[in-house]
Amino acid sequence: MKDQKDYAQLTLEALRTEEQKLKRQNLTGNVFTGFLAGVMIYGLVKNGFGLLYTAIPLLIIAVVAKNGQSLQAKLKAVRAELAGRDGA
Repeated sequence: MKDQKDYAQLTLEALRTEEQKLKRQNLTGNVFTGFLAGVMIYGLVKNGFGLLYTAIPLLIIAVVAKNGQSLQAKLKAVRAELAGRDGA
């Protein structure tokens, strides 16, 4: 299920579109992580420690962070390919 694209085969326009898509996905993940952090803080202030407000958001944040690392690697590859084409 890994989406391994060969960025060298893509056109310049497709690379720029891919870069924008990856940046948007990364931003969405960051916003979602911030929302979950807010849920954790709210839950801690209102109800103290509990499974619903602490453990579950922490697990989801871990999954989103792992996905964010793979998105960063893809974004780095796209930017390297764009830099290589702009310099040539």
